[in-house]
Amino acid sequence: MILAAAAAGRGFSVRVGCLLGFFFAAAVAQAAENVSFAGRDITLSAILYRPAGSRPFPAVVALHGCAGLYTPDRKLAARYIDWAERLAAHGFVVLFPDSFGSRGARSQCKTDDRVAGSSRERVDDAFAAKAYLQSRLDVEADLISLVGWSNGGSTVLYAVQKGREAKDGRPDFAKAIAFYPGCRTPIERSKWHARIGLMILIGALDDWTPAEPCEALAAQANAAGEPVSLVVYQGAYHDFDHPNLPVRTHSGLVYTANGTGRAHTGTNPAARQDALKRVPDFLKR
Repeated sequence: MILAAAAAGRGFSVRVGCLLGFFFAAAVAQAAENVSFAGRDITLSAILYRPAGSRPFPAVVALHGCAGLYTPDRKLAARYIDWAERLAAHGFVVLFPDSFGSRGARSQCKTDDRVAGSSRERVDDAFAAKAYLQSRLDVEADLISLVGWSNGGSTVLYAVQKGREAKDGRPDFAKAIAFYPGCRTPIERSKWHARIGLMILIGALDDWTPAEPCEALAAQANAAGEPVSLVVYQGAYHDFDHPNLPVRTHSGLVYTANGTGRAHTGTNPAARQDALKRVPDFLKR
């Protein structure tokens, strides 16, 4: 099913969203926790958020974008704090594996020789993170979903592809969500098929990872009877779900829609508010 969501601004909804963000953050009982676990080739460091209580919870493996998990001054990026606190308030344990920092690197947006490829090492990291969560007594082993942003969203596409299942005998990911992934390579290879429910969220104006290849990918999946849905937000750029990011132009990027290395990012309030509701609803369904 391919959906389109209008992105007209709503001042009232933005104010309500800010208030909800305050109460969501207050509902998280524990501060972010630094954890580590074995990956395929390295020890992965990660950030863990969890809800109040000790009962087993559903969980989310959350994959950062090409800028990495942290800001240049080594603070956890605001988008990930925002989503982690909200998902924890909805009752999910949230784990952010640090694919780049664990390998001694920071932002990879301007390099084509990345320390961890979205279709290779980062897929391994996602499965290693799932296995770690499945070893915890506070996690429902068969209710772990996968969410990723940009480069992490591309990793989601590869991780849920038929034939890429982990061979460890553990339950598979329950569901997956990809924010503005790069869909061009999967659709050009024409062999991509989803094995679990997947939702893609992307802006119609995205000139970093454009919407059109994702529309083709979703159409191909739907024609094959695969559970892939797509939401295209009119008027929205890359990073539309960021809590407070003015629209700006980046240059020197390795992969962009038109090959110039220039692309826009920025918050779209209406698209963000829709995603804040749509994501937990999809994961709980």
